[in-house]
Amino acid sequence: MAKYLAQIIVMGVQVVGRAFARALRQEFAASRAAADARGRAGHRSAAASNLSGLSLQEAQQILNVSKLSPEEVQKVVRAKERLDEELKIQAQEDREKGQMPHT
Repeated sequence: MAKYLAQIIVMGVQVVGRAFARALRQEFAASRAAADARGRAGHRSAAASNLSGLSLQEAQQILNVSKLSPEEVQKVVRAKERLDEELKIQAQEDREKGQMPHT
């Protein structure tokens, strides 16, 4: 009786193991297919994320841009230029304050 019970348990474990291995292979294949579908654009985007330290989603969230469109990006570029100009003005004022003689 114990021998048959042990055989049933071993066969059950083998069946579950084979099913798990098959599911794992299918998942790897699906993952590979999804990566191939993203194509080169995905690789370039990942490389850009590595260079900048930000993912596309993080950048969109920080800039409050919901979709990538030329109008939205242009708005962000103009805002950046305005902030750069303000930083230049502040730096100029700081230099002028530093050059004034103390009385």
